Amino acid sequence: MCQIYASTEPTRYASETRSLRIQGCVTSIRLEKEFWSILQEMAEVAECTTPELLNTLHTEVHQNFGEVRNFTSFLRTSCTIYLTRKQSPHSSAEETARPIQATA
Repeated sequence: MCQIYASTEPTRYASETRSLRIQGCVTSIRLEKEFWSILQEMAEVAECTTPELLNTLHTEVHQNFGEVRNFTSFLRTSCTIYLTRKQSPHSSAEETARPIQATA
């Protein structure tokens, strides 16, 4: 079973840093290439660019919680949630793109 993961092409988990504007400020985000691919897919589903998606996500997290503590961890988690919802037999593309409501 481990060979499924251990044989992953190293380029898929190589890190890539991208510069973009979030709320008007230039910043850099470093993620593994696999996550950048998933974020690109998420942006396509949302009919926007990847930088637009990241800016929207950052703004929404800030509005919901007052601060964004670890944005790169949030992005990785968002990718896994997106993939989980995408795999669900009961999810449509629209539901996959819909935000998850916070629970208390």
